[in-house]
Amino acid sequence: MNIIEQIIARAKSNKQRIVLPESLEERTLTAADRALADQLADIILIGNRDEIFALAEKLNLTHIDQATIIDPKTSEKTEEYAQLLYELRKNKGMTLEEAHQKVLNPLYFGCLIIKNGDADGQISGALSTTGETLRPALQIIKCSPGITCVSGAMLMVTKQPQYGENGVLVMGDVAVTPMPDAAQLAQIAVCTAQTARSVAGFAEPRVAMLSFSTKGSAKHEVVDKVVEATRLALEIDPTLHIDGELQADAALVPSVGTKKAPGSSIAGKANTLVVPCLEVGNISYKLVQRLGDAEAIGPILQGIARPVNDLSRGCSVDDIYKMVAITACQAMDAK
Repeated sequence: MNIIEQIIARAKSNKQRIVLPESLEERTLTAADRALADQLADIILIGNRDEIFALAEKLNLTHIDQATIIDPKTSEKTEEYAQLLYELRKNKGMTLEEAHQKVLNPLYFGCLIIKNGDADGQISGALSTTGETLRPALQIIKCSPGITCVSGAMLMVTKQPQYGENGVLVMGDVAVTPMPDAAQLAQIAVCTAQTARSVAGFAEPRVAMLSFSTKGSAKHEVVDKVVEATRLALEIDPTLHIDGELQADAALVPSVGTKKAPGSSIAGKANTLVVPCLEVGNISYKLVQRLGDAEAIGPILQGIARPVNDLSRGCSVDDIYKMVAITACQAMDAK
């Protein structure tokens, strides 16, 4: 099985409850129907039941009746969730009246379902911006213990089986934090390793902290940041298999790794790459994708206590379906 088939198989083996709040978006509803038909996850749709079924009929979808459909305007849980939101945000100035307004927003309602233990993950973004997806997640679900910044990882599926795990690598951060400091970069390393385990299925993430220097070959404050982040990552998770700073070739190519970083257990064997800033990550994965004809899957948001993932507004039905499987795998690991 390829990596996507493996992710889908894991999701099916332990079905999770995944919220799709953009229920009247055609690609999202079509993906939900496919996920239900394939028994990929238990799907929760937020919206008016009659409107959802009317759209399903228009699209010739035949499995939507298997979904749980919740309308915030009529749900018996709405008042409970409004009270929960108020308690979570009152110290930030939110009034109970404002909480009653916010709870009618499907993105907020979905996160409250998760916070209350009634669902396991959420996916939006086909209609919403990244900010609209992240804001309720950070206000309600919040970051994982010990984590203060959210980041995004990309699964890179290459045609070069000698690298990573049979050509598959995980790279972070490619999506969220523009210029992380050493502490944030350490958190990104820990979270990216977790994504490598839970989503890519790596039994042993081997994390390379990338730079333009290998083991002191260059001196600069940005190199110092990577070295410090490597040290801090091990403080967060002493079991982490990590090394840095390493240049990309030293991280991936055994002969180069042996020459540039003798004695390193990561050099030449890395399957998980952490870049020093978002600019590097975004440029790198797009170059690999376009010039190397690799498949880039993601970004997969990480660092949130329960998985909430963001779609591109140009996403396809297949993209959404894959993200349901990915979110389900994250959810299993977050419990």
